[in-house]
Amino acid sequence: MSKIAFVFPGQGSQYVGMGKDLYERFPEAREVYDTADQLLGFAISKVCFEGPEDHLRQTANTQPALFVTSMACLRPLEKEGILPDIVGGHSIGEYAALVAAGAISFEPALTLVRKRGEVMQEAGVAQPGTMVAIIGLDAGQVQIACDRASAKGIVEIANYNCPGQVVISGENEAVREASRLAEEMGARRVIPLNVSGAFHSRLMASAADILKVELARAEFRDARIPIVANVTADYVQKAEEIRDALSRQISGSVRWEESVRKMINYGVDTFVEVGPGKVLSGLIKRINGSVEVHSVSDATSMEQFLKIQQEG
Repeated sequence: MSKIAFVFPGQGSQYVGMGKDLYERFPEAREVYDTADQLLGFAISKVCFEGPEDHLRQTANTQPALFVTSMACLRPLEKEGILPDIVGGHSIGEYAALVAAGAISFEPALTLVRKRGEVMQEAGVAQPGTMVAIIGLDAGQVQIACDRASAKGIVEIANYNCPGQVVISGENEAVREASRLAEEMGARRVIPLNVSGAFHSRLMASAADILKVELARAEFRDARIPIVANVTADYVQKAEEIRDALSRQISGSVRWEESVRKMINYGVDTFVEVGPGKVLSGLIKRINGSVEVHSVSDATSMEQFLKIQQEG
C-alpha cells in the first residue's frame, strides 16, 4: 500500500514574502502566525512577509521564521484530513516534522526553535566558521578532502544532501583548504553558503550543550507516526529517542539522502515538501526519480495540491 511522507525544509529555503498569501487566504495559517507573534513577543510574521532580507537571514530569526511558515503550510492540510504516514525535516525542519507527528505541540516547539536559533548564532560568533556545498563529488571523496585539510583546523561533512551534493562545515581556513582540494579532485562547483556559523560541526558543541538542557525541560510525547531523524537516518518515535536525536543534531551531520531512502523503504511513494521553497523537492528527485514529489509552499501550490487530493 502506498504511503505519503511530509518533509519540512531547513535554512536556505527562506525568502522575504514567504507565508504572506497563506496568511491572507487560510484562517488556519493566520492563526499560526498570530499565535507565534504573541508567543515570541515580536512580529515574526512581519519578518517573514516584509523582511528586510538581512534581518530574515540572521539565524535567530531565520529558524523561527521557517518553522512558523512550515506550520502555516501544514495546518490547512491537516484541516482537509491530509495526513502523513511518516515525516522528516532537514535540520530546523525536523522540529516542524515533530509537531506534524504529534511528538510536541506548536508552542513549546516554537520556544525550542527560538532558543536553538539564538544559541547557534551565539556559537557562530564565539567560534567563527563557515559552510560550503561541494557539487560533483561523492561523499567518500569529500571525506578524503576533509581529512587532508584537517591539519588547518576543524572541517567536517555537515549535510549528505543527495548524490553529488555534500556540504562541509568548520573553521574558515580548514574549509577553504578542503574546498581547494575538492576542486583539485574534480568537483564541478564549490559554493560558499550564506550562513552565520559552522552548523552541524563540532564548533556547535556549546550550542548543543545549552539546547540539551532546554530539550530535557520540554514536554515531548511518543509520536503517532515515525520520524526519520537527521543524525541516524533511522526511525524515532519514543519521546526520549527524539530528545536524544535533537540534542545531537546541531553538531552532527544531516544524513538527508539516507533519510529519504529510509522513507522509500518504508513504502513511501509520495513526498510532500511542506514549507517555503522547493529545495527538498529537488534533492528527493535526484535521490529517486520515480517517486511522486509535491511542494506546498504558498497559497497557489496549496490550492493546487488540495485540488489534486480531492480529485484523487
